[in-house]
Amino acid sequence: MAQLNQALSVEERNLLSVAYKNIVGARRASWRVLEQIRSKEEERGSEHVATIVEYKKHIEGELEEICGDLLDVIEKNLLPNESEAEGRVFYLKMSGD
Repeated sequence: MAQLNQALSVEERNLLSVAYKNIVGARRASWRVLEQIRSKEEERGSEHVATIVEYKKHIEGELEEICGDLLDVIEKNLLPNESEAEGRVFYLKMSGD
Protein backbone atom coordinates (compact mmCIF):
# COMPACT_ATOMS: atom_id res chain seq x y z
CA MET A 1 0.00 0.00 0.00
CA ALA A 2 2.80 2.41 0.89
CA GLN A 3 4.32 2.12 -2.59
CA LEU A 4 1.06 2.74 -4.45
CA ASN A 5 1.56 6.52 -4.30
CA GLN A 6 -1.54 6.96 -2.14
CA ALA A 7 -1.95 8.68 1.18
CA LEU A 8 -2.23 6.28 4.10
CA SER A 9 -4.96 6.48 6.70
CA VAL A 10 -4.05 7.13 10.33
CA GLU A 11 -4.49 3.44 11.09
CA GLU A 12 -2.27 2.42 8.17
CA ARG A 13 0.41 4.90 9.25
CA ASN A 14 0.34 3.50 12.76
CA LEU A 15 0.62 -0.07 11.45
CA LEU A 16 3.61 0.93 9.32
CA SER A 17 5.28 2.53 12.33
CA VAL A 18 4.67 -0.48 14.60
CA ALA A 19 5.91 -2.91 11.96
CA TYR A 20 9.06 -0.87 11.40
CA LYS A 21 9.75 -0.55 15.13
CA ASN A 22 9.28 -4.30 15.64
CA ILE A 23 11.62 -5.23 12.82
CA VAL A 24 14.30 -2.73 13.78
CA GLY A 25 13.87 -3.25 17.52
CA ALA A 26 14.53 -6.97 17.29
CA ARG A 27 17.75 -6.44 15.38
CA ARG A 28 18.91 -3.65 17.68
CA ALA A 29 18.33 -5.92 20.67
CA SER A 30 20.31 -8.68 18.96
CA TRP A 31 23.12 -6.25 18.24
CA ARG A 32 23.26 -5.16 21.90
CA VAL A 33 23.38 -8.77 23.11
CA LEU A 34 26.15 -9.59 20.65
CA GLU A 35 28.10 -6.54 21.79
CA GLN A 36 27.90 -7.73 25.41
CA ILE A 37 28.98 -11.23 24.43
CA ARG A 38 31.83 -9.86 22.30
CA SER A 39 33.08 -7.76 25.18
CA LYS A 40 33.08 -10.72 27.58
CA GLU A 41 34.68 -13.05 25.07
CA GLU A 42 37.34 -10.46 24.25
CA GLU A 43 38.21 -10.15 27.95
CA ARG A 44 38.60 -13.93 28.13
CA GLY A 45 40.75 -14.01 25.01
CA SER A 46 38.28 -16.24 23.20
CA GLU A 47 38.79 -17.32 19.60
CA HIS A 48 35.10 -16.59 18.90
CA VAL A 49 35.46 -12.80 18.90
CA ALA A 50 35.98 -12.60 15.14
CA THR A 51 32.82 -14.63 14.48
CA ILE A 52 30.81 -12.41 16.81
CA VAL A 53 32.13 -9.25 15.14
CA GLU A 54 31.28 -10.68 11.72
CA TYR A 55 27.72 -11.47 12.79
CA LYS A 56 27.34 -7.98 14.31
CA LYS A 57 28.33 -6.53 10.93
CA HIS A 58 25.71 -8.73 9.28
CA ILE A 59 23.02 -7.34 11.60
CA GLU A 60 24.26 -3.79 10.98
CA GLY A 61 23.88 -4.42 7.25
CA GLU A 62 20.32 -5.64 7.75
CA LEU A 63 19.51 -2.54 9.78
CA GLU A 64 20.97 -0.24 7.14
CA GLU A 65 18.98 -1.99 4.41
CA ILE A 66 15.68 -1.92 6.33
CA CYS A 67 16.10 1.73 7.32
CA GLY A 68 17.17 2.70 3.81
CA ASP A 69 14.16 0.95 2.28
CA LEU A 70 11.77 2.69 4.66
CA LEU A 71 13.37 6.09 4.08
CA ASP A 72 13.03 5.59 0.32
CA VAL A 73 9.34 4.69 0.63
CA ILE A 74 8.70 7.69 2.87
CA GLU A 75 10.61 10.10 0.63
CA LYS A 76 9.40 8.84 -2.76
CA ASN A 77 5.88 7.59 -2.05
CA LEU A 78 4.42 8.75 1.22
CA LEU A 79 5.52 12.35 1.77
CA PRO A 80 4.73 13.53 -1.79
CA ASN A 81 1.20 12.13 -1.52
CA GLU A 82 0.41 13.38 1.97
CA SER A 83 -1.64 16.58 1.99
CA GLU A 84 -2.37 16.79 5.71
CA ALA A 85 0.13 18.40 8.07
CA GLU A 86 -0.36 15.65 10.66
CA GLY A 87 0.64 12.96 8.17
CA ARG A 88 3.66 14.93 6.95
CA VAL A 89 4.87 15.43 10.52
CA PHE A 90 4.36 11.71 11.20
CA TYR A 91 6.56 10.72 8.24
CA LEU A 92 9.22 13.28 9.04
CA LYS A 93 9.35 12.02 12.62
CA MET A 94 9.65 8.43 11.39
CA SER A 95 12.49 9.50 9.11
CA GLY A 96 14.28 11.07 12.05
CA ASP A 97 13.82 8.03 14.25
